[in-house]
Amino acid sequence: MLPEFYHKCLSQLLTSRQYATLRIIVLILQSYRTIQQLDWSRRGNPADPLAQIEKLASILPIPIKYQSRRRHIQRFLILPQLTTKCIWFPIIKKWLKINQTSKKVCYLAIDRTRWQERNLFVASLIKNKRGIPLNWMLLSKKGNSNIAEQKRLLKSTLRLLKGYQVIVIGDREFGNINLADWLSKEGCNYVLRTKSNKYIQQKGEAYRQLSSLGLKPGKSFYLKQVKFTKQLGMTRVNLAFYWRRTTSDKRKNEGWYLVNNLSGLKPTISAYKKRMGIEAMLKDCPKGLASRRKSGGYNLEKCQGNEQRLLSLILLIAIAYTCAVNKGQNIAFKGVKEYVCRLPENFRKEKRHSNFWIGLYGNLWVENFQMCNDWIEQLMILTPNKLPFYQQGMRAKKLILSSL
Repeated sequence: MLPEFYHKCLSQLLTSRQYATLRIIVLILQSYRTIQQLDWSRRGNPADPLAQIEKLASILPIPIKYQSRRRHIQRFLILPQLTTKCIWFPIIKKWLKINQTSKKVCYLAIDRTRWQERNLFVASLIKNKRGIPLNWMLLSKKGNSNIAEQKRLLKSTLRLLKGYQVIVIGDREFGNINLADWLSKEGCNYVLRTKSNKYIQQKGEAYRQLSSLGLKPGKSFYLKQVKFTKQLGMTRVNLAFYWRRTTSDKRKNEGWYLVNNLSGLKPTISAYKKRMGIEAMLKDCPKGLASRRKSGGYNLEKCQGNEQRLLSLILLIAIAYTCAVNKGQNIAFKGVKEYVCRLPENFRKEKRHSNFWIGLYGNLWVENFQMCNDWIEQLMILTPNKLPFYQQGMRAKKLILSSL
């Protein structure tokens, strides 16, 4: 079931037949968590007899022949309405009114992910340590995005966030003076990580490379209003230097050089740490650019469709993903998430499972109740000593159902 404001937006933009198809596909994405066979291209792997769309067509619960189901999906994925501007932006505007007050800062993380020959540039709102996809575009090349592409994605995204205080966060791909200068002129705050081989000039000093300024593990410092380029006419920036003394996870421990226009070291470091939310989102959805850790969720990286169908699939993924996050929040609010996931452990600093995971598997848990209902009743009769616990579980199931 889609949230009410999703229903209002989608039912106005799609015909009844189109909307029914969308709801079925979103439900399948929630249940099977994969679109690795969701699109089809003759230019895909010729050795694969089930070319992309075959898998979805085989499980699509519409009472028509298999070939008709496949054509039905193909036609649906090229609908002109399936665009971010037409469908996703109205949903996001409603979502922001419900979940984001104008007094709270919007942390907007930008990142790029690649799978096979596809290159996707994404802008996400970081909320509760997870990225909510706001806008995306496919790049028609391999490698990094350029300033023109960055402006194009951010212009439309910043219009969505008009009226909110925005801090744009980016990794080393985006740590250049051109983007920082443009964001400053747009009235945006920013924290952009840059490379240690860049040069800066402090007042009355010669240009120096960042790596020569003495950053080492356990050390941090802040420089204000430095010249971060030899280009003329560019804005001056602040620079935050930060290097953790030790790290308990498997990530490489290295220094951060953060170009920013915030008020000091602590708010800059705090803002940049929120960028990890987009990494978590990319793990839930498509596989990431260079890390195996990002694989999971809907396995978008295995899709090889043409650009129009692929963008439609990403839109469907965004709908399915945010619905799962919304369900997880509701389940946690009702106090029954222990029926879906393991209890938190004292030594853990972070939650074991995200709201996305709770929403996804909470939905699957109650669906399996319906499939195994007779057997569950039999099991309850055969173990009467457990009846009080079963009754609590049945109550939890009803609360989870009311959250979906």
